[in-house]
Amino acid sequence: MTPSRFILAAAGTLAAVLLCGGAYADEAFVTNQSSDDVSIIDLETGETRAAVPIGGKPAGIALSPDGNRAYVVSPESKTLTVLDTAAATIAKRITLEGGPLGIAVHPDGSTVYVADWFEAQVFAVNPAIAKIIAKIPVGDSPSGLAVTPDGALLISADRDSNQLSLIDTATNTRRATIPVGERPFGVTIDASGTRAYTADVGSDTVTVVDLTTRKSLGSVPVGERPYAVALTNGRAFVTDQYADTVTVFDVETLKVIATIDVGEYPEGIDISADGARVIVANWFSNTVSVIDADTLEVIAEHDTGDGPRAFGDFIRATP
Repeated sequence: MTPSRFILAAAGTLAAVLLCGGAYADEAFVTNQSSDDVSIIDLETGETRAAVPIGGKPAGIALSPDGNRAYVVSPESKTLTVLDTAAATIAKRITLEGGPLGIAVHPDGSTVYVADWFEAQVFAVNPAIAKIIAKIPVGDSPSGLAVTPDGALLISADRDSNQLSLIDTATNTRRATIPVGERPFGVTIDASGTRAYTADVGSDTVTVVDLTTRKSLGSVPVGERPYAVALTNGRAFVTDQYADTVTVFDVETLKVIATIDVGEYPEGIDISADGARVIVANWFSNTVSVIDADTLEVIAEHDTGDGPRAFGDFIRATP
């Protein structure tokens, strides 16, 4: 199985501090809520290539399909910051409203979707013109977002409604809802676009949903307060906030096969470009843990800024 993976500043007002150069492997773009910045970490060396000041307590993040832009959501300032990933500089800022949190990008790169926690809606944002082009009603407290690989369907995890909202991206209209576990937060869609996985923080489960039949295939007990899910190698990897672990289960049998100790209060989780590694942001430890997806062992730990969240798609493949 192939891996499934999960925001105009005035010139010179914000600068990235470059610490190393040359060629590097995959990079992690980690939102650090307490230090108000994004760490760009070379996952081969563990060095921070840049620390980009963002402001507004950044949390959600998603990369453009070509990897040239990172979109960062700041709930406190209600902004969407667009980063030039190669230059590690801010390209523009887009003003939002409400309580922006989760984020996803359409596969063609034309639209950025941001969940509005306070107003039970999802913003569809055109980054080229820096404007909200639609407001899509969903359930209460939408958090995680994901788009199917064909771009036809946007999924919103509506935490306080205990459901998924299925949105037609062509019309920006909600077409259906699907009940899941208690308080779903993160949502991930597999590479085939046929299954969704929700991290249900209230019931300590992951619900597996068939997007074709729009029915639950079952739920998997995981660690305390699951936050997000990543998929690779025929396995689901789930960050368990209160347990300081990652739970691993087989996506076919839905059986738990391992529990991996990571840093304190793990939240964001994503997969390397080749699917061989799983990267976890540990909010209280100020680190990212790197897990070998085959052996299920932690093979590295790298420092971040203060309070890493990395809620979304934060791994960029580099030359």
